[in-house]
Formats: sequence, structure tokens, C-alpha cells
Amino acid sequence: MEKAEKIINQLKNLDATVTRLGHIAALLEWDQETYMPAGAVNERAMQSAMVVGLHHEKIVDEKWGELFAELGYEGNLAPRGLGDTDAAFLRESYKRWKKQTRVPRDLVENLARETSLAQAAWAGARKSDNFSAFAPNLERIIGLEKEYAAAISDDSEADAYDTLLDEYEPGASAGEISTVFDGLAEGLRALMDKIRSGSAPETGFLEKPYDITRQDAFGQKIQNFMGYDTHRGRLDLSAHPFTTTLGPDDVRVTTRYDEKLVLSGLFSNIHEAGHGLYEQGIGRNLRNTLLADGTSLGIHESQSRFWENTVGRSMAFWDRWFDDFKNLFPENLPDVDVRSFYRAVNSVQPSLIRVEADEVTYSFHIIIRFRLEQALISGDLKVVDLPGAWNDAYRDLLGITPPNDADGCLQDVHWSVGLFGYFPTYALGNLYAAQFTRAMEKDLGPISTLLGSDRADTILNWLRENIHVHGRVYSPGDLCRRVTGESLDSVYFLDYLNGKYAGVYGF
Repeated sequence: MEKAEKIINQLKNLDATVTRLGHIAALLEWDQETYMPAGAVNERAMQSAMVVGLHHEKIVDEKWGELFAELGYEGNLAPRGLGDTDAAFLRESYKRWKKQTRVPRDLVENLARETSLAQAAWAGARKSDNFSAFAPNLERIIGLEKEYAAAISDDSEADAYDTLLDEYEPGASAGEISTVFDGLAEGLRALMDKIRSGSAPETGFLEKPYDITRQDAFGQKIQNFMGYDTHRGRLDLSAHPFTTTLGPDDVRVTTRYDEKLVLSGLFSNIHEAGHGLYEQGIGRNLRNTLLADGTSLGIHESQSRFWENTVGRSMAFWDRWFDDFKNLFPENLPDVDVRSFYRAVNSVQPSLIRVEADEVTYSFHIIIRFRLEQALISGDLKVVDLPGAWNDAYRDLLGITPPNDADGCLQDVHWSVGLFGYFPTYALGNLYAAQFTRAMEKDLGPISTLLGSDRADTILNWLRENIHVHGRVYSPGDLCRRVTGESLDSVYFLDYLNGKYAGVYGF
């Protein structure tokens, strides 16, 4: 046992270097998205490629293999007597090492360079509403992603999309997710029929211009209420809101504001702070190891969407915060009461933009992207045909057609940075959030009661103890069963939506 502990400590020292190089790469990306001057993009692409190349070099260092061999570990059973954390560290570090030793360094550097260039090309194409300006970059990214999937898989017959999906949601397959999404879509269509029969809320007061400085002040106040620690993080502006970890005590979030879209900025603030809370709550014993991360993006998304929707769009939340909000914007809300505001915040209306979608129709946006990116990776959909396929899918599922590509297939940054397999985790996050909420309320009582008595800290502490602190020690499936006693089930999310929107729409 003493020998095993000594070897594991040596492996953890190797991993600390890998982790810190990853944080440096993330810092370069954060800067590119926030403060970097536009003219610096080409040199930044070279810098990113160099750091990512070094990162990869450290992951595949032969010392890893020597230490695994000395331990006699081949990805199967961990040595007897190891706790869950060390066993998980061995499992995850070995899995990463085996995968990455199959990937040539030049492929890693090409991906880093091309995604950096593609990100800039996407931003320009979106601004000018010119998909053709981005299409060649997307072609190259897809080719590199397929090459990467082939490299990391130990099965030559493996589906490329399944391989990429496993990077974000370990253990998931496109077939399983398709089955879940088909059932989810059926339940959501039935709910939409009920909503159409109900009484729609008045939303005109949300369409007025809301001063951005005051939006920012309120957003920061809510992040503080949630427990986001600005001593170990910060809030900045970016074209596409995101959260990034640059070190154990440096978890940064970004948002964006629009005078005419007040809810977009507010819920972006809450959403990203939810991600930030997860990262800030990871156990100190996992610092500077690959376990100091969310166990999957679906679990990570459950935390952001829990705060954004389950909390932020609840009546109890607005009972607590509406007066503060109204005092900031008296000219916009002179005759609006809290019940009317709550109903407006939960208005359901098919829309073009994913990040501005309500929580009922949001999953349709994800299902569309899931199906399209599968087709792009398989080759069933050509890049040149993406705008038309996107528009057809929106018309079929949401009953609306984008008037341009900026509000269509160019609206998300994800594909420009190679995130194929990422999108389905957003909808999985909705399902996990509802199931975790049910477990939380069994332990703590109704969330509405906690919010009504200003006990957001009690909610956060439960999340910390049951989810955050574990990082990647448990797989997403194991964590779900550990917290809720059962595997992921969409019934909790559909029950939550049906109960809530019966009250909002009076059906």
C-alpha cells in the first residue's frame, strides 16, 4: 500500500503540471474572448497552439506509462485499500493517458490553431451575416474533429460522434440520447398544446430599454446572493457568455447585456454564476488534478440551469427580489406587480435564439443542434447545406424560420471551437437539475421556503456537499444514483414543467 501511495503521489505531481498548463491555455482563450485586440488574433493562434502542444506533450510523457507499469495498473481494478478519490484519479488519468498517446502532437496543435482562427472568423461572419465567410473554417474543424475522434478511439469501428460525445458526457451514446430526446420532445409538445390553450402573460414592459449599467448592478447583486465568490473570480463582458477556470482560486464568468433584452443579461449572469459555483465548490483535496472539474458537462449544466430556472424564474425568487429590481427601473415598471412580472419572466414563446429561449422550448433548440451536428460529423449533411437544414429544422420543431444566418446557424460559438458533442449536455442538464431538485427538497423542504427566508446559502451548501465537492470522483451516472437513488429520468423535468406552467398559464 505504501508503494502504491508513493506512485500515486508521483502521478499527481505530473498531473499538477498538466493542469497548470491547461489553466494557462484557458487564460489565453479568456483574454481572446474579453480584452485581446482584434489585430492580435494570428499571433494568439500561434501562442495557443504552442501552449496546447506543451500541454499534450506533458499528458503523453512516457513517465506516466512507467509509473502505471510499476503499479501494475492497466485501467482495471485499482490496488486494494485505495479510497474513492485515489481510485478515481488512477482511472481518469490512465484513461486520458491512453487516449492522448494515440493523438499526434501536430494534430493537437492544428486543432488549437484552426479553432483560434475559426473563432475569429465566426465572430466576423456573425457580425456581417455571412455564413460563406465561416464555412471554410467549419469544414476544416469538422475534418480535424473526425481525425481526432479516430485517433483517440481504441475501436476502429466506433462511431465518430459517439467518441466525441464521450469527451463531454462520459458513458453516453448518441443512440441513448436520441431515445431520451424523442421522449422529451413528445412530452414538451403535449405541454405546448396546453400552454397554447391557456392565458398568455403580458410582456410588453420587458421589451422597453433597460439601462445596462443598472442591469449590471442588479446582476452582480444576484451573483453575490447566490454565493459566487468575487475574491476568487470576476465578471466581464464577452460576445458569448462563458465560465472558465484559470486556477483553483480563479474561476471567471462573463456575460453580455442588451438594453432591449433585459432578461438575457440577467439570466446569463445567473447561469454562468451557477457554473462558477460548481467550480469554486470542488474539494480542496482535488486541486491541481484532473479530478478538479465537473464530472460531465451535463452535470455542470444542471448546476447553471438549476440556478437560472428552478431558482431564478421561481415565484419565491421574485417575491424576494422584485422590489429591488423595480426600484432600479421605476420608469419601466410603474404599474407592474410581482405576479405579473413572474408570469412575464416565464412567458413561453418559440424563439430564434437558444440563449434567450424559455425553459419549455429551450430543449427543442438543443435537439435541433444535436441532430445537425451528428449529420455534419457523419457526412450526411454538407457544410454548404447547413443554413438550409437549420432553417428547415426550426420550422419543423418550433414553427419559425430564421430571417438570416446570424440569428440562425451562426448564433453559437461552439462549432467554431470544435465543441461537437457538447450541445446535448445542455438538455441533459435540465433533466439532472430537476432530479437533483427533487432529492434536495426531500432533505431540505421546499426551495420556495428557503428562498423566502433568504437561505440561498442552505441551498448552496447542499449542492456543495452532494455534488460540487466530488469533482470528477464519480461518473455522471454514479453521481446521479448516489444523490437521487436512481438513474437519470426525464419524468422529473416534465413533472416540474407541467406543474409550474399550469400555474403560469392557468390550464
